[in-house]
Amino acid sequence: MAGNPASNIDAYVGSRVRLRRMGLGMSQQRLGDELGVTFQQVQKYEKGVNRITAGRLYHIATLLAVEVDYFFQSPSDPGVTPQPDLGSCTLEDAILEFLNTRDGLELNRAFRAISDPAQRRAVIDVIRAISGSHSRGG
Repeated sequence: MAGNPASNIDAYVGSRVRLRRMGLGMSQQRLGDELGVTFQQVQKYEKGVNRITAGRLYHIATLLAVEVDYFFQSPSDPGVTPQPDLGSCTLEDAILEFLNTRDGLELNRAFRAISDPAQRRAVIDVIRAISGSHSRGG
């Protein structure tokens, strides 16, 4: 018995689950255990391969200590629901995609822990030098 195939909005919701789970330092295994599913199922939810039912999404929200609408919020405007067509890549999409990676999350945590503005600027300068990007932003 085949259900409706997953859509772009399913992938978006899954990416928000991943972002929140990683932000809390929770493993896929732990979330799966709490939900009564395998970590592979959690991976499929996060990639948008499998849809998350309303009841399951409510349970995930409870486990991740957020309201259900968190999974539908745009990163730039918490009150706006994204459109189902998420194919066009904006700067916000690129940032969210980066923060959905382990490296992005670790880099963000480490950078936020630097309290000295001069040290933060030095880190940015080092990254620009390594990447070959020499433009300075504001």
